[in-house]
Amino acid sequence: MRLFLLIFGFLITSEVYLLAAEAGMPQLDPTYWASQGFWLILIFTLLYLALSKLFIPKIKNSIDDRENRIKDDLDEAQKLKEVAEAKLKEYEISIENAKKDVQKILFESKNKLNSEIQNKKKTFEKEIETEIENAEKEIESFKKDSLESISKISEEITSKIIENISGEPMNQSSVKATVQESVKKNIGKYL
Repeated sequence: MRLFLLIFGFLITSEVYLLAAEAGMPQLDPTYWASQGFWLILIFTLLYLALSKLFIPKIKNSIDDRENRIKDDLDEAQKLKEVAEAKLKEYEISIENAKKDVQKILFESKNKLNSEIQNKKKTFEKEIETEIENAEKEIESFKKDSLESISKISEEITSKIIENISGEPMNQSSVKATVQESVKKNIGKYL
């Protein structure tokens, strides 16, 4: 800057004959150089002061504010990311726990249903066995009753047949004894 001022001062003080000044270019005329230098220095000084004291601090503050806002936003985003990751882990843990609980409930329900089915199956089997025993008893009693009925019917038929053939009634006790003997011989075939 000093060098510039020295060169400028030297040019102002020297009276060099310039051809352009006579041709109508007053800025090259050395008589106007002092006032031109004054205004030049004044304008550039004012511009320098305006830029350095007004505009550059505002721009710097805006840049600093923007940088701080960006840092704050990044910090907040990082915190939110950490919170989201923590929530995701909690969610995954709760999902895993829920799956385990569901598996446990399913296992318990399956075991409970199996035990209920087995109990009902045993109950039905007992009822079926009881019914079978009752049916067998009824069949046995029906066989005995039917054998007795068959014996009585046989005695009646036999006595009527003999009476029809011989013309005389037979002794009921002998007919009964004969039918009983025949039943005892042949009962194994039918029972």
